[in-house]
Amino acid sequence: MAKEKGNISIQTENIFPIIKKWLYSEKDIFIRELVSNSADAISKLKKLADMGETTLPDGHKFKITVSVNKEKKTIKVIDNGIGMTADEVKKYINQIAISGAKDFLEKYKDKAADQQIIGHFGLGFYSAFMVAEKVRIDTLSYQEGAQAVSWESEGDSEYEMDVSDRTEVGTTVTLFMDEENIEYTEAFKMREILKKYFAFLPYELYLVDENEKPAKPDEKIEPLNDTNPLWKKNPKDCTDEEYKKFYRDTFFEFQDPLFWIHLNMEYPFRMQGIIYFPKLKHEFDTLEGKIKLYYNQVFVADNIKEVIPEFLLLLKGMLDCPDLPLNVSRSFLQNEGYVQMISKHITKKVADKLTLLYKKEKDNYTKYWDDINPFIKYGCIREEKFYDRVKDIIIFKTINDEYVTLNEYLDRNKEKNKNTVYYVNDVNQQAQYINMFKENEMEAVVLNTLIDNHFISFLESRNTELKFMRIDAEITSNLKEEAKDEDEKEAKNINEKIENLFKDVLGNKDLKVKAEKLKSESTPAMILLDEHSRRMQEMSRMFGGKDMSGMFPNEETLLVNRNHKLVNALVQNIDNSEKEEDIKLLVRQIYDLAMLTHKPLDPEAMTAFVQRSIQLMEKLV
Repeated sequence: MAKEKGNISIQTENIFPIIKKWLYSEKDIFIRELVSNSADAISKLKKLADMGETTLPDGHKFKITVSVNKEKKTIKVIDNGIGMTADEVKKYINQIAISGAKDFLEKYKDKAADQQIIGHFGLGFYSAFMVAEKVRIDTLSYQEGAQAVSWESEGDSEYEMDVSDRTEVGTTVTLFMDEENIEYTEAFKMREILKKYFAFLPYELYLVDENEKPAKPDEKIEPLNDTNPLWKKNPKDCTDEEYKKFYRDTFFEFQDPLFWIHLNMEYPFRMQGIIYFPKLKHEFDTLEGKIKLYYNQVFVADNIKEVIPEFLLLLKGMLDCPDLPLNVSRSFLQNEGYVQMISKHITKKVADKLTLLYKKEKDNYTKYWDDINPFIKYGCIREEKFYDRVKDIIIFKTINDEYVTLNEYLDRNKEKNKNTVYYVNDVNQQAQYINMFKENEMEAVVLNTLIDNHFISFLESRNTELKFMRIDAEITSNLKEEAKDEDEKEAKNINEKIENLFKDVLGNKDLKVKAEKLKSESTPAMILLDEHSRRMQEMSRMFGGKDMSGMFPNEETLLVNRNHKLVNALVQNIDNSEKEEDIKLLVRQIYDLAMLTHKPLDPEAMTAFVQRSIQLMEKLV
């Protein structure tokens, strides 16, 4: 062919918005685009060979090589794919708003089932000019008798075409890097980018540093990628150890996951992937999930909320969906309705897997529950459809270390507390209340994760008759001693004396004090807190990052147990002036003991409590 010069035909209304988008995103996108173009070129040639449109040499092995040369300031992306003729270069490179994939698929739409090819060249190719001052293409078409052609441009609208000395079918794109982007010619930098985007590319990918000689003349270079990742395999052919190893290698984790969901579907859209449920080291681990999204085994991005349900972002995994409607930059989603359908289907698959695990492996399900329950609860709050699918497999751990569903708890406690669920959020702090419940054969569940405060409100909103009460929110009739022959007037008089005594000694006239005879004789007093005000205080701390309890009423009540020996002693000596100091000591001590089972004492109160304890013990000597 004769040497040719000309101007690139640019449809500005199509090209400039995308170029602008690239300029404000990470620059390494140029490598993703060029290597993806090479993979598309190989896919085209492979498809033509499978259909008998061309014949490949014996032992032909598809591969892509990225070659860097820091001294020459060049990067080469080399493939042995379909290549291009001079006419195709003019059409797909010079008229840059036209995608080669469109014509290819139109020609072979009746023969080719794969619709995943975005385009061999086109807009993605021009991302190279974000980092290069000049770009050269050397390409040889697969077509018999084709002549190799070169194309070169310095990033403006002018180009130059000529004959190339390339002898192998395929394409080499050479980038002459500008001074600001020399870092990409560093082998370690390029390796990092290639591993990021192409760890699972379907064709072997190699990195060559032209400035580094191999340690041995015959040293074999290993590919950077795994061309057949685990998610591409049939779940029946995968072992537990393979799943665990894939998880450790992909996410650099030392701890094995609890279990996983292998997605492998062809209808209503194609999607493969593995979602792992990690074991939490602490509750805040739930904020560190990562779902990697792939398009034909090419990494697109982490945690794409449009595709992946938000609550799944707490987990770890990878999803490969070749039917994703991406535009030519391979990042930005189109067709919102279709994307939402994918998201809903993922939600369904996860819910189905959890339900199957509950039904078939209930022991394992309960074993995993402490780790997975924050995720499930968050999913219920965020996704109504998810809640509808898993509501019957949500379980609660009781203070007796059993696991029950909400319906099971309500059914077996309906005689004692109809439609009320008592719960504990700090087993150690609320041990006294737990013992009282056990003594009276009452049941409470443990709700001690950050999300539980929101979750119980969510459940109450879904069932207006349902009520959650913390174990220290009130004293039920089951814990009170039934009234016997005690004179009502006398009982009222004693109660008033107790209330006034505590208020006077503690110097708090606003303190709510209530006297009751409880079945348990082991507890002299306890603090009760209004459920509503407690929830508001906890939510304010969670969202505000600081204690905003002053904004909400502190509905604490000191409940004094008249069946305890210490309280009876107070009542008997309440008018004895000789015992006045001892009575004051006991009142303060009883109050502090009640507060200790409710919440930690502040430093000043704790110091006074210790000194008072010593003083009381000295009286026994």
